[in-house]
Parts: sequence; C-alpha cells; structure tokens
Amino acid sequence: MLTIDGSQGEGGGQILRTSLTLSLITGAPFRIERIRAGRSRPGLLRQHLTAVEAATAVGGAEVDGGALGSSELVFRPRGARSGAHRFAVGTAGSATLVLQTVLLPLALAGAPSSVRVEGGTHNPGAPPFDFLERTFLPLLARMGAKVTATLDRPGFYPAGGGQVSVEIVPVERLTSLSLLERGPITRRRARALVSRLPRRIAERELAVVRTRLGWDPAELEVQVVGEGEPVRPRGPGNVLLLEIESEHVTEVVAAFGEIGVSAERVAERAAQEARRYLEAGVPVGEHLADQLLVPLALARGGAFATVPLSGHATTNIDVVRAFLDATVDVTPSNDGRTARVEVRRAG
Repeated sequence: MLTIDGSQGEGGGQILRTSLTLSLITGAPFRIERIRAGRSRPGLLRQHLTAVEAATAVGGAEVDGGALGSSELVFRPRGARSGAHRFAVGTAGSATLVLQTVLLPLALAGAPSSVRVEGGTHNPGAPPFDFLERTFLPLLARMGAKVTATLDRPGFYPAGGGQVSVEIVPVERLTSLSLLERGPITRRRARALVSRLPRRIAERELAVVRTRLGWDPAELEVQVVGEGEPVRPRGPGNVLLLEIESEHVTEVVAAFGEIGVSAERVAERAAQEARRYLEAGVPVGEHLADQLLVPLALARGGAFATVPLSGHATTNIDVVRAFLDATVDVTPSNDGRTARVEVRRAG
C-alpha cells in the first residue's frame, strides 16, 4: 500500500484528490496521513469528504477514516465503474473539485457515464465552471475523452446551491498532447457576474478591465445572474471572468468578490493575472498547468509551455510520481518568466 504525506509541499486538498483519482485508475490502494496539514483548518472538510464519497461510489472502494475532520484515510478501490452518479457537497464547497476527482477515472471506465454534483460552482480557490467548460474540457477532448458540461444552476460562496452536470463518452486510452505555442489571439471577453448584488459592482469591475488592459467596450459584458430566470441563485455573489481565446487554447482568469474588498481591487487582481499571462506569450496559464499534469501522465506523454509552476503544481507532480512510473521535467527559461514541462511515462 502506498503511503502519501498530506502535509508535503503546499499541503492542501489537491494531494487527496489526485491520490483518489490515480488510485481509481491504477487500482492501487493508499494511505494518506496528515491530510491538509498545511491549512488553517486541517483534516477533511465537507468538500473533501464529498470527493472521498464520490470516489468510493465510483470505485466500489473500502474506506477507513472517511469522516469530517479526519486527518488520515485508507482507500482500497475495486475499479472505476461507469454509470449515472449524483453527489451533493451539502455546503458551498466546490462542485468542480468534486467532479475533478472522478472525471478522469470515468473517462477511462469503458462505458458512458453521467455525473451531477451539487455545491458551489464559482468558489475562491477552485476552478469556476467556466474554466472547466472553456479551458480544460476542450483539451481533454483533443486527448480523446468527450465530456459535455452543463451549468444547471450557479452557486456562489457562501450560499452554494449550484449544480453542474456532465456527460462522459469514454476513451480506451488518452492520446498525448503538445501545447508549446499559443498562436494568435482570436477573441477576448470580460464578463462580470453579479447575483443579488447591485449591477454597479460589475460595471466598476469592467471599467478597470478597460483601463488596465485596454479592452474594447464590445468585449465587456455585465451579467446579472438569475435575472429573468425562474430559479435564482440562493445567495449573493460576484465573479469577474476574463476569457482569452487563442489559436490553440482558451485561458479563463477569474477573480471573486469578497466582503470588504472593493470592486476595483477584485478587477485589478484579474487584470494583473491576465497581463502576466499575455506578456509571457505561453499557451498554458498557472492553473491549467496544474490541471494538465495528471491527464498527460496517463496519456504516457506530452509537453506544454507555461508560466513558472506554482507550489500547487509541483506538489501535484510528486503525487503523480508516487502512483505512476512517470518522469516530469521542468525547464525554466533563461529569464525565469516561463517554463517548459515535459511528461513521459514508461510502459
């Protein structure tokens, strides 16, 4: 049985989720200790426990330590099973992170599946639904797995109540992917979403985008979530989404409104991240780099150019190496502003 140190690197929930994903695919049981030891509230929170429950259902697994607050878990899978699955976080915890845990195992399970997850769809510290739909899933499709995602109902932190559904057409084996060039930018779009909040907040955010990035007014859009719809989100929320579509990839940058943080500050965060991405000239942004590591390792290879890897990504590399006979080479550029990542796997 593999033993995984949940306190290694950035010490967050991604170590658990990646371990569950790779355990389901490889069939390797594992024990994880010191779960989320790097966080202010260590152990399993509701969101992480739901990921464990989802992996247990998909893999017919035996689990020890699957309880709120648990700092140690043993997971013994029997193999990923396709079918119709439904999971509920029960809080505003991220539905997309729960979905991330079982998506690749089901994409390789041999028969079509459907998954519905209730929870937060636009959460700080997690990929929003728009990133999943516009950035990650199109690349997964290029590797052979067809996944269609639908935002049934948005859910913002802290009220939650959102729902995401996916339909998965599996593939026997993922093909390699090379993303070394971004190509010309073909489209830009900034969307400021507000739910049960004044429209003026979104307008102020877009004004910053226009000033800082020089985007045209035709590329800016205010979206009042739930307006004219029979079902409105449960609570207030605000997120600014900057979408940069290029020849080979679409990047989505997100910044989330917070109590006590001005609309201008929220927009400034998004603009700074978008500017760094644009100036680097690479196809893969910081968060996508993290997301691509597991599918590339499963595909037995691939490469991408990106910005310097985050601690989140380097920790993910360590977990991949624990489960798979994979080599991940990271070569920084001479000026340190970009990096090339190459993934190879034996067998």
